[in-house]
Amino acid sequence: MLDQLLDRMTLEEQVALLSGADFWTTVAVERLGILKIKVTDGPNGARGGGSLVGGVKSACFPAAIGIGAAWNPGLVREMGVALAEETKTKSARVLLAPTVNIHRSGLNGRNFECYSEDPVLTSALAVAYIEGVQSQGIAATIKHFIGNESEIERQTMSSDLDERTLREIYLPPFEAAVKQAGVWAIMSSYNRLNGVWTSENRWLLTELLREEWGYDGIVMSDWFGSHTTEASVIGGLDLEMPGPTRDRGDKLITAVREGRVPEETVKAAARRILLLLERVGAFADASMHEEKAIDRPEHRALIRKLGADGMVLLKNDGILPLDKSALDRIAVLGPNAAEPRVMGGGSAQINAHYKVSPLEGIRNALSGTNRVSHIMGCRNNRLTRMVEGEISLDFFQGTRCEGTVVHSDQAQISNFFWLDMPKASLDPLDFSVRLKTTYRPEESGNHLFGLANAGLARLYVDDVLVVDSYGGWKRGDNFFGNGNTEIRVEHFLEAGRSYEIRVDYRSPAEVESGIRIRALRFGVELPTSDKDIQLAVEQARASDIAVLFVGREGEWDTEGLDLPDMRLPGRQEELIEKVAAVNPRSIVVLQTGGPIEMPWLDKVSAVIQAWYPGQEAGNAIADVLFGAAEPGGRLPQTFPQRLTDNSAMTGDPKTYPGESGHVVYTEGLAVGYRHHDANGAKPLFPFGYGLSYTRFDWSAPRASSRDMGSAGVAIEVDVTNIGDRAGGELVQLYVKPKSSRLPRPVKELKAFAKLHVAAGETATAKLSIAVRDLAYFDPQARAWIAEAGDYDLVIAANAEHIRATLPLTLASEWREGVSAPPLPDVVD
Repeated sequence: MLDQLLDRMTLEEQVALLSGADFWTTVAVERLGILKIKVTDGPNGARGGGSLVGGVKSACFPAAIGIGAAWNPGLVREMGVALAEETKTKSARVLLAPTVNIHRSGLNGRNFECYSEDPVLTSALAVAYIEGVQSQGIAATIKHFIGNESEIERQTMSSDLDERTLREIYLPPFEAAVKQAGVWAIMSSYNRLNGVWTSENRWLLTELLREEWGYDGIVMSDWFGSHTTEASVIGGLDLEMPGPTRDRGDKLITAVREGRVPEETVKAAARRILLLLERVGAFADASMHEEKAIDRPEHRALIRKLGADGMVLLKNDGILPLDKSALDRIAVLGPNAAEPRVMGGGSAQINAHYKVSPLEGIRNALSGTNRVSHIMGCRNNRLTRMVEGEISLDFFQGTRCEGTVVHSDQAQISNFFWLDMPKASLDPLDFSVRLKTTYRPEESGNHLFGLANAGLARLYVDDVLVVDSYGGWKRGDNFFGNGNTEIRVEHFLEAGRSYEIRVDYRSPAEVESGIRIRALRFGVELPTSDKDIQLAVEQARASDIAVLFVGREGEWDTEGLDLPDMRLPGRQEELIEKVAAVNPRSIVVLQTGGPIEMPWLDKVSAVIQAWYPGQEAGNAIADVLFGAAEPGGRLPQTFPQRLTDNSAMTGDPKTYPGESGHVVYTEGLAVGYRHHDANGAKPLFPFGYGLSYTRFDWSAPRASSRDMGSAGVAIEVDVTNIGDRAGGELVQLYVKPKSSRLPRPVKELKAFAKLHVAAGETATAKLSIAVRDLAYFDPQARAWIAEAGDYDLVIAANAEHIRATLPLTLASEWREGVSAPPLPDVVD
């Protein structure tokens, strides 16, 4: 059918399929009954085709790093099924997820959106996610292919890697997605690989992906992430997104007719687009309904379960789980207590059906009693606090907020993305908006007003210009690097008085190449004072326990910028230290998208890493605090004691954050626990670490053979719960070569099993490895090689806690050749 349809298409119609129609849909060829389909962002929800903020509500699932911490492919498969259901409510056929880039450092702004520092764990979760999504007829889109481990200058930076590092660390999740899960779509990354844009890299997209791995799905660009006509099509990029086209269309038709692009190359790409449409059922039913907000109780329950399953108990002196009957007064403190931090920022954010804060969750768990007191203590937001309430918007043609109002709207929060115009008659390069709202401060004092904009803006208070972001505007660290750095100005406000805030925004006269965004964000807040912290300290002093909810939020952990360091922002460390000094029964609940330094660790009784656990955040956290659920997580990323212990932080800017447009992965294979094994630097918490509310005994491991054969080797470990409550345990299997012709990591994870064991019961961890699990990639030999000789199979609870070691022998060398030519050297 597809070939017959393809033969009926003109060159113009084939080319039309190779670009988006608009921001979220593909092009229709109505003459042949080919209708458009919609795509939607993920990976922790399905946002639909609206703005990055607001829009139709959706279920918000835990961020990927929390899913990585769960080490539970079965549960991830369930999540994939649920996300496919969510995608259908937005009338979309393609989910732009999962994100599987590796945790190379602790500073990547999208660390929260990726699973792990380890390719085996990442691969297992990616396969489960894809299988779940695609089982429902929705296409998964694994991303970002490849080398997008930092957000710094990501649209121009070249990630420079040797082929062995690429194949052993960064490519395995994509390879598994193709060969095991049969993924239907792949998204190229913004960056270059060894100097060549990934969106036109023939070695990556054609010679490796299609010819060596046998991939038959589509490759789409990241949004505005393609750059050329001929090079991208010949390189293997099928779909330029978003539309309307920039480099395809007439340019590509001309290139074909002039012989610069083979007609068969266009035809093959068009066929892959048609295959995608067939796979998602678009030929059988191409209807596109209005987006719906369907709040399913089964999704609520799954989100709550996933949230708890990914929470990692890092420290516990016996205070947890909390006994509700033994507590008269609980101080709930910190900037994340009353604010539900449920997700990271950037394209992963959605308009959640609801968001449960930890304060609400604790009060729910205690049936609304008055035993709970709350003081924020300090702030942790990167940008000034957004204004919430009724905000009016009047849109004008032209850039002066003058003339007839073309369109009016209302909003409830002062954050705006205009990816598409709210009215078709508005010119996206020549419009303006006047926003008005009322603000009533609770305290008198100098308030901070902040303004960030992609475009130009001015903020007035009672018609007095306070923040001017017109003159001298330049790109900064907001709106994916397309907005300025927030401008902050102090302005005195009197408590109880109502002030009118007005912002006049105008679109930029021209939009540079890259992501095209028109956006605005404004805020106002009273900065943290010594009095705020002291109130929290006094509340802690007068309480049985103090629970501190600290960390970051989606303005720190976000697409478009990396973190400045691994410390808690603002005065949070001070708050923890002072609270713990007056109440040693202090519990810290962290919400971050990656590791942090913890100079206060020895002074508190317990620490839970809760990540960003989705819309049920507060309920899931309360479940863990009070023992209704086990803290099921184990770290998917090493927590170093200090930033300089990270392998990417060599002090050489070429290694991180990059220099002269290139970031060089000089650490090679030494990522995460591999680095700590190699240099002996003791981590704060090792990869795979996590405590439980119960205790386990492990049996001696049993192997099906001490010799590696063609059928592989199976290993079993009996795990007995000797505590008085059910709990989860993680069994890891690492391979440790005794010798090697090429340098190798000390050990590498090759299998794992997550067990849930009832009190007094025994469960068996069943692990298996194949001969390729013993192999390394030899670039000179163009093959995966497992050398004949002796290996150790290391059975461990985490990367530092080794339970047992089994010997294994491979009698003769094993090789599996690759067909792709060598990865080209770095070019400028």
